[in-house]
Amino acid sequence: MPRTIATTTSVERADLLNFVRPRHQMLLITSRSDGRPQASPVTGGVDPEGRLVISSYPERAKVSNARHRPQVSVVVLSEEFNGPWVQVDGDCEVIDSPDSVEPLVEYFRCISGEHPDWDEYRQAMLDQGKSILRVTPTRWSPVATGGFPARLAD
Repeated sequence: MPRTIATTTSVERADLLNFVRPRHQMLLITSRSDGRPQASPVTGGVDPEGRLVISSYPERAKVSNARHRPQVSVVVLSEEFNGPWVQVDGDCEVIDSPDSVEPLVEYFRCISGEHPDWDEYRQAMLDQGKSILRVTPTRWSPVATGGFPARLAD
């Protein structure tokens, strides 16, 4: 059986966002107060302005970390484990309730489309006190796939 060769493909910003849009499984990497990384599995999307958006609660460590050290990384994964992925580094803005409600509507739209009852959704976001994290990409890795180095391919 032939071995799969690992690949890396450099992309411009537009191609990066096109790669990320259909992928919603992500790892958000923030920095703790001691400088060590914290990785959080999250669901995310891309808003109309090209920012990666993640919904969370203000009490979560990832939110507290992003408030104090807004430089974060997001690893965007494919649904299949060996699928392509990319790391996006950026500046994170945290928006809390009630100001988060309309950005949360955009978050929902970019991941799931239209909600059957937007008034109900807005009220649920207010009741839950949800926050949203918006990451403006500043740099990113090539889009990569796993596999063997080319020198080991048969």
